[in-house]
Amino acid sequence: MAFGLTGFVQGKKALRRSLSGIKEATLKSSSIPKGYFAVYVGEDQKKRHVVPLSYLNEPSFQDLLSMAEEEFGYEHPMGGLTIPCSEDIFNDITSQFN
Repeated sequence: MAFGLTGFVQGKKALRRSLSGIKEATLKSSSIPKGYFAVYVGEDQKKRHVVPLSYLNEPSFQDLLSMAEEEFGYEHPMGGLTIPCSEDIFNDITSQFN
């Protein structure tokens, strides 16, 4: 009987861990303010940036989106919009918009 109870407790702990991961993902997606969207930037390690929708009107940002489309199509490995450039280049380009 103890064996069955141990398995139940371990299953409950595993379920709790997986649910906490879902909560974290929900908090990340809900932490984007209205009028903004998230992009993932970087060559090796992707970093999440939250940028204003107004960036979509900028020709240089549109070039970055074209690069993303060429490399990933509409299947983004991070589940969101991934821009395949270095973070330094992304920061240089977006710093010109302000």
